Amino acid sequence: MSDTEQVTLARTLGFFDATMIGVGAMIGAGIFVLTGLALGEAGPGALLAFALNGFVTLITAQAYAELASAIPEAGGGYAFAKQAFPGIMGFLSGWMLWFAYTVACALYAVGFGGYFVELLHSYLPALSHFLIELLGLTGISAIFATLISIFFISLNYFGANVTGKAENVLTVSKITILGLFSAFGVVAIFRDPGLPLANFRNFLPLGLGGVLSAMGLTFIAFEGYDLIATVSEEVKDPTRNIPRAMFASLAIAITVYLLVIIVSVGAVDPVSFGDIYNKLPAETHIIGAQVLDPNDPRINTAWEIIGLFKETGIVRAAENFMPAAGVFLIVFGGLLSTMSALNATVMASSRVAFSMGREKMLPEVLSSIHPQRRTPYIAVLATGLIIIAMTLILPVEVVGSAASVLFLLSFALVNGALIVLRRRALTSAAEYKVPFFPWLPVLGIIINLGLAAYQFSYQPRAWTVSLLWIAAGAVIYFSYTKSRARVREVAPVLLEEHITQRLDYTVLAPVNNPKQAHLLGLLGSILAAARGGELLALNVIQVPAQLSLSEGERYLSQGRALMQGVIEEAKKRSVPVHTLLRLGRNVAKVIQLTVKEEEVDLMVLGWPGYSLSEEINFNSVIDVIGIRPPCDLAVVRFRERKPPEKILVATKGGPHAALALDLAQIQADVYQRTTGKSSQITILTVLKPDANGLEFQRTQIHLEKLAQNYCSGAQIRIISGSDEYSVILREANASDLVIVHAPAAGLLEQRLFGSIPQRLARECRQTVIMVKSQHPVQSWIMQWLGIRRKAN
Repeated sequence: MSDTEQVTLARTLGFFDATMIGVGAMIGAGIFVLTGLALGEAGPGALLAFALNGFVTLITAQAYAELASAIPEAGGGYAFAKQAFPGIMGFLSGWMLWFAYTVACALYAVGFGGYFVELLHSYLPALSHFLIELLGLTGISAIFATLISIFFISLNYFGANVTGKAENVLTVSKITILGLFSAFGVVAIFRDPGLPLANFRNFLPLGLGGVLSAMGLTFIAFEGYDLIATVSEEVKDPTRNIPRAMFASLAIAITVYLLVIIVSVGAVDPVSFGDIYNKLPAETHIIGAQVLDPNDPRINTAWEIIGLFKETGIVRAAENFMPAAGVFLIVFGGLLSTMSALNATVMASSRVAFSMGREKMLPEVLSSIHPQRRTPYIAVLATGLIIIAMTLILPVEVVGSAASVLFLLSFALVNGALIVLRRRALTSAAEYKVPFFPWLPVLGIIINLGLAAYQFSYQPRAWTVSLLWIAAGAVIYFSYTKSRARVREVAPVLLEEHITQRLDYTVLAPVNNPKQAHLLGLLGSILAAARGGELLALNVIQVPAQLSLSEGERYLSQGRALMQGVIEEAKKRSVPVHTLLRLGRNVAKVIQLTVKEEEVDLMVLGWPGYSLSEEINFNSVIDVIGIRPPCDLAVVRFRERKPPEKILVATKGGPHAALALDLAQIQADVYQRTTGKSSQITILTVLKPDANGLEFQRTQIHLEKLAQNYCSGAQIRIISGSDEYSVILREANASDLVIVHAPAAGLLEQRLFGSIPQRLARECRQTVIMVKSQHPVQSWIMQWLGIRRKAN
């Protein structure tokens, strides 16, 4: 007998999911908040600033792609830099990255405040006027920015997170909104071709210096592709998919950014803009900037108008060429984008703080995990305090520039890390290799450092904030970290004792409830033994998004204890058993992945008999898996175990009946083999009171055919009754074991088990097994052809 254990990280993110992580993080608050600011700094030259930033980012993305494909460890840039520079430089890479993510959070919060005030101005003007008179424009924006920060800090503290599919929908929605903005702008440009020519005629009104200032200010808009590296341990085929996802997300983001800048300048008519300006209340001239006189000489060109409105400049552009509904979409998109970016970045920043605490580079209290919620709650709270402080203290320009400075310095370190690690041959396993090595990463270092240095002339306070943070980090390193830090070895993605024998039939028993472990092990081993197969016990350790998957390893002992009952029952029956501990985000998705990877034939799930809400039929895992099961499925409501002397199979035939009868016969065979006694299998069908003799005869013939194929010797009972459920419940309570199956459905219809099986499982005093076949159509055809169901 082969008893083995595997511990794996569940890789559930495909290429599309990974790409959406990068796109969602980049196409977010940056383009909504920074478009107006960039145009104010560089005029139409903002288009060149965004294009050059895309080129600069692409250079560093090459380094990330090689490093992430060679070292698919959670942590991203910090993980790479600390391996290359284990001393103070490695410490500072994490220290700067933590602050960079945190300051970026502050930028998104400030952007949300501006857009929320914009929403109030447009749709609740009375409330807007009252709040502005009471607190002032800056005060009300700061309050909304603080509130949204507290909201997402709380979400991460309590472990709530947006699911992967919801994030994908959110990202596609943002792209769609910006696509509509661009489409309306392009239509406006074609309607008046002379307008873009006039608006772009003076392409560099503020010179190359303005372009460099805009580059430094907006570089943060290209931060986000690196988040793909932080989830590398969750990506399928990481050596291939991570580089592809990084480059794909960058290509999408750059394209969208350039389109937005082109139409923001080219489609805005400065003359018609004056009408919009005059309609705004005096106190709103303008959000985020000083009060302006409509006759101000600066209001001459499209870029000057949008630039003066700063973080809400894109809304002013939309008002010029989009209908009212379209303008609302832009405001809504700004709110949506700032919120999604804030949530993702709070998570990323707290992960960095947590990792540094775990490795004793910062006080270990930062690595504390909440015992119930499994979140790095101290790291989240510490990050939250910095976010709120930055939100309240610094203006949006300083916040954006400070974040860009720290990201530029961090990206310079990543390029340096690539050079060091390539020289040490630590990236030899990488599927993607940076071309023109080492000149391309050297160029990346020079450009990143140059852009960061130029920010001093544009925004000295941003450098002051950054230098103070770096200086504080140096003090912490030499006074605390140097004597305590330890280098954490990279944990392997898969810890596995190789299986010496794999059999043709596999029964999977996912275990999460210690009270059901022995019962699942008993039933699973009986079913596996009947097919000459093996039993696979699975425990999924759900790791919240606030932690890297590898952090779930601290809960392995709990998982092992849960599966001990399954192992004991399998050993009693000499059934080969091995256990699998998986770390993942979504339990249902991990189970589905395991079924596919392990080629499972039958899955046995336990159900306690209740649901947490009315919207959930069984529980979130069974509901997801049961709609379209990846293998044959048996969901069991365990009661007091009795010898299966009387087994009831309630059926009207259909595609799932064969599996139900098959399991009944297996139970009867095992009982006879172990005790010498026979089980009586009863096949029960309930017909309506008005059923005629011909219908009874047809049903009798059909059930006899089923019995002949799957459980010969079974007793057939056809009962007439107006209440089908009451009849089945009465007969079920008089039995020792009850097996029911999902109802027949159309070829394209997907249902769970139907109301009768679920209600029966809740109310029956006996153990109820609910089954559903993976291939119902194939099973039904085999029934009609008289072919006996076989093991897969």
